[in-house]
Amino acid sequence: MWIPTKSILGIPCVIVFLIYKLRRRHLSMYRVIEEFLQSHNNLIPIRYSYSNIKKMTKGFKDKLGEGGYGSVYKGKLLSGRLVAIKMLEKSKANGQDFINEVATIGRIHHVNVVQLIGYCAEGSKRALIYEFMSNGSLDKHIFPKEGLVSLRCKEAFEISLGVARGIDYLHQGCEMKILHFDIKPHNILLDGNFVPKVSDFGLARLCPIDDNSLTMTAARGTIGYIAPELFYKNIGGVSNKADIYSFGMLLMEIAGKRKNLNAFAENSSQIYFPSWVCDQFNEGKDMEIQDATDEEMKITKKMLIVALWCIQMKPNDRPNSMNQVVEMLEGEIECIPMPPKPFLYPLETPVVDDEDSLETTFSSSMPLNEEAEESIS
Repeated sequence: MWIPTKSILGIPCVIVFLIYKLRRRHLSMYRVIEEFLQSHNNLIPIRYSYSNIKKMTKGFKDKLGEGGYGSVYKGKLLSGRLVAIKMLEKSKANGQDFINEVATIGRIHHVNVVQLIGYCAEGSKRALIYEFMSNGSLDKHIFPKEGLVSLRCKEAFEISLGVARGIDYLHQGCEMKILHFDIKPHNILLDGNFVPKVSDFGLARLCPIDDNSLTMTAARGTIGYIAPELFYKNIGGVSNKADIYSFGMLLMEIAGKRKNLNAFAENSSQIYFPSWVCDQFNEGKDMEIQDATDEEMKITKKMLIVALWCIQMKPNDRPNSMNQVVEMLEGEIECIPMPPKPFLYPLETPVVDDEDSLETTFSSSMPLNEEAEESIS
């Protein structure tokens, strides 16, 4: 009789203990966020209450999409301006994703970086309010579904150049260097005029402008775009070259209008697209593009060659900065030498500090238009 009684009495104690621990963890997260906001009172974005957020979205009526960290809703400010409101439902430790977003784009403004208009931090409710991007995310335009028209060559080039300028601004145009760590098609948003804007700073890191390397305890980014040095510690340190690599993979996909990795490719040599493209160029062949003019073929080839330089395995073999990448894109193709053939994996044995700690994060994007549900990662 004593044992069952002890068990019955013990169960409520365990539940109370778990609730206590959970509340302490949540309170710790709220405290960290609040302390951050109070210590950064020079931020440009406006702080809104949760009741304001509900009014803007008409009770969260118009859902634009859903990602790894929450849902995105269409809203309207009192001025009549349309906005996209990202409700953070799932957060990393201590609300670090929320802090990253506010700390980075909360203090800057650039034509090729999405504008953070405001935020909400009220108890467990956290929201980020962005400018509304009517053409959604880039992925649906470079990997169009049936019935959708893909980007024309000139549009693709201008978008690529805009993204490069946006990343260059993050690296060199701010008081602190901002390393994005998740450049990919889902995280490039397009406004009504197809002007590209870099978005989703949940994985970003701030560091001094003159810092040339970072110490990382875990890989961050999205598979297919993560720089190899985040996994293989023996090929070079982590720096702005990680974003250059990710941009190169993005640029390759924009130019080729296909995924860089395709296990179902007709020819096994085309499984890793960058390697196949390099072989084609070394053999004196160009990519076949249906109905393309000579000028469009030339632009596409230049984009591919620049991309091949950006995705070199060793960081030291890539362009020194995104500014140099911009100059290569703006320059003449004849001035750009052919790069060495890129490899998907380093030839050396991988050296990882702690394989169990590699937390590869599939971060959510912010598709900001009505047809956005299909483009969430």
